[in-house]
Amino acid sequence: MWYFADWGILILLLFIPGLWIWYKRRGQRREATIRYSSIRGIKELSGHRQKWKADILFGLKLAGLALLFLALARPQKGDTVREFSAEGIDIMMVLDISSSMRAIDFRPNRLEAAKSVAWEFIEGRQADRIGLVVFAAESFLQCPLTIDYGVLKELLHQVDIIEEKYDGTAIGMAIANGVNRLRDSIAKSKIMILLSDGRNNAGELDPGTAAEMAQAFGIKIYTIGAGKLGQAPYPVQLPGGRIQHRLIDVEIDEDVLKGISSTTGGKYFRATDEAHLSSIYDEISEMEKTEVKVKEYINYHDLYPVFLLPGFLLIILSCVLEMAVWRKIP
Repeated sequence: MWYFADWGILILLLFIPGLWIWYKRRGQRREATIRYSSIRGIKELSGHRQKWKADILFGLKLAGLALLFLALARPQKGDTVREFSAEGIDIMMVLDISSSMRAIDFRPNRLEAAKSVAWEFIEGRQADRIGLVVFAAESFLQCPLTIDYGVLKELLHQVDIIEEKYDGTAIGMAIANGVNRLRDSIAKSKIMILLSDGRNNAGELDPGTAAEMAQAFGIKIYTIGAGKLGQAPYPVQLPGGRIQHRLIDVEIDEDVLKGISSTTGGKYFRATDEAHLSSIYDEISEMEKTEVKVKEYINYHDLYPVFLLPGFLLIILSCVLEMAVWRKIP
């Protein structure tokens, strides 16, 4: 945005059209003239009188004067500089990738729906460090805490159902892995979002003990049970490669998940479809807002040379044309 530091000088620009009107009405009448009884011979020698040259000379002077007035008004350009200071939150997302996440009570299945909603959650954060742990019978660090959301989303995109030999649900070990990544954090708030669709049936550490570890390090855990009530369709591959959908029981140990969130000061949610799951992440995002403080500064840059130099050049050009090229002989 442009500003004029001494904008009062711009009033002088009002004289420019006045000078042009004065020139057209009176200025030319004051030019020296020679009286002749007849000017027919002169016309035959020189052709029509070239008034346009005088107009150009005076016009150049007025344009140069206008530019000088603009330069005197000290035009400036303001660049806005914003300084952000944020008290970020460290967030570890813990995602179940056991075979039961293939169930298609979510579209296209539980895992892909969870990944899609987690992607949107990441895009809605600003100054938080976010990491990702995936688990089945064992837990794996997919992405350490980072503010490079592009890398995080790419690693999230690569997440898939675990191989059969690692299948299972080790909720306690998954929490321990997340705690290990958050315990040394100096963030004002440390949270974990754990999503699972089954019961803890693997690992050396029970979920209750893992929750107490998290509580000791000031880590709050939000737990999400993913799956419809009752039964859910599950794809089964038959001999020959054909896929058949069979109904399986949805076995979410809600008491364990509720106990984890209660111990750490978090909250338990039950997601029965994609829309509900998305609203849960939105609610968590609202509860765990990052305070971002913005200070705004404006740096001004003087732009008077943009007008000053052309103004002088126009005036000099008019003088050169008047004295040399279009020289007037009285």
